[in-house]
Amino acid sequence: MNCIVIVCDTLRVDHCGPYHQGRPVNRVMSPEQPDWVVPTPNMDRLAARGTVFEQAWAGSTPCMPARRDIYTGRYEFLERGWGPLEDDDYDLPRQISGSPNGSLTRQLAQGYPVSYMVTDHFHLWEQGAGNYHMGYTGFEFIRGHEADAWKTDPVDFPCPDERDHKVERHFRNVHLTRKSESDYFCAQVFTHAAEWLKVNQAHENFYLHIDCFDPHEPWDPPEEWLKKFDPRGYAVGKWTSMVPYDRWENHYTPDEMRHVQARYAAMVALTDHWLGTLLDKMDELGLWDNTMIIFTSDHGTYNGDHGRLGKLQTHQHDACGHIPFIIAHPHHGRGERRSQLVQLVDIYPTVLSAVGRPCPPDRHGVDLLPVLRNAQAPTRDYAILGMFGKSVSITDGEWTLHQSPVASNQPLYWYGHSTAKFIPYGLGPFENGRRAVDCPSWPIPTWLSDKRHDPSERINLLQTRPDKLADMQRALAAKLAELKAPAEQLERLGISGQSG
Repeated sequence: MNCIVIVCDTLRVDHCGPYHQGRPVNRVMSPEQPDWVVPTPNMDRLAARGTVFEQAWAGSTPCMPARRDIYTGRYEFLERGWGPLEDDDYDLPRQISGSPNGSLTRQLAQGYPVSYMVTDHFHLWEQGAGNYHMGYTGFEFIRGHEADAWKTDPVDFPCPDERDHKVERHFRNVHLTRKSESDYFCAQVFTHAAEWLKVNQAHENFYLHIDCFDPHEPWDPPEEWLKKFDPRGYAVGKWTSMVPYDRWENHYTPDEMRHVQARYAAMVALTDHWLGTLLDKMDELGLWDNTMIIFTSDHGTYNGDHGRLGKLQTHQHDACGHIPFIIAHPHHGRGERRSQLVQLVDIYPTVLSAVGRPCPPDRHGVDLLPVLRNAQAPTRDYAILGMFGKSVSITDGEWTLHQSPVASNQPLYWYGHSTAKFIPYGLGPFENGRRAVDCPSWPIPTWLSDKRHDPSERINLLQTRPDKLADMQRALAAKLAELKAPAEQLERLGISGQSG
């Protein structure tokens, strides 16, 4: 079977049609969202062919930690933060295609399927990550998004953000290369992926990985798309394409905040529109009968929820941690929904199973093909997610605990030889397979939510439900012990004695 994985960065689950099902966004998950409906007909089209997982959760966040979960089938945040693949990682494309150093002819003769990546996600090749493409048989980079250091032409160009911000690169790049909507980055990604399918459809059991940076910031959609959500378009005075990762009231009026939400919604709708190019090509080539598609995101983003914007600054509440996850299989689960807990680490064993390759041991993910065949097949009792050195969350789909670290419980270690060049972690020298981390305190208090009655997690039951807090802390300790998390992780969370 062929397999296509599509990752759209920073895609909120409540903006996706298979999840909002025609409801205004403020009636799906968070009342702090606007009252508009975000049309995503191509996500709906994919869901009609596949299975919608209603309880899908991220794992390690933000962008590159989530990708290492996908590429290794293991939760990165338990051992390390943002960085490249390690030398001993069993990364997914190499498990599919073997060593990329030989010829394609030799690879095929040895029985390895072709793997290919199309992406505009520049973090995959920039310093600080930079090697996620190296296991594929082939890859294609769409240049110019966000802080991609590409064009240097000494020209004047419009830039809504401060010129000393890295996103200046984005606006120089698009000024020099963007002539029509087809030049927007999501358009290029899905068009190039569709072209690859046309040329490479004869390969058996191929793996195509599409990593689309939209709808991640910068949010600069075409004005005609923006006007679907804010009739003023860009005629709103000063606006910026990047948002501060902070409380929104520190930066915006309510009217300005609504415009930010409109630009995000427009980027989601635009991305969905160009997703249709790929699905049209699937129709044209008749690939649905032998191709499985997995559609998901690395995480969501705060966009007014809990009074915040962006990521990183607080727990992985639903706005960030709850993600879309749809699998369109040729033979199973058409037009169905599942309530089992699934996570990004499940992509690894599921893809290997689909393309007929063995899965290495010690993976944290679950093969989801049995769940597509049987609506009662189990996955896991709890999903866990978190940011390295910060809070760790656990959910059973009804209750969610966001456990903050205890500031006095040090040290913390970074396992692996790589260093951190993108997010500063204060790493020490490499000794005995790890680096000491100078980890700052985490000022956000532990949070307990009953999602059955409080789906947007606005009420912290930490004080009123000590019984349930103890239950969830025991479950978290047991889960981390099961995953063989480093002992200091449990100690830092203050739960090391609660696994029994």
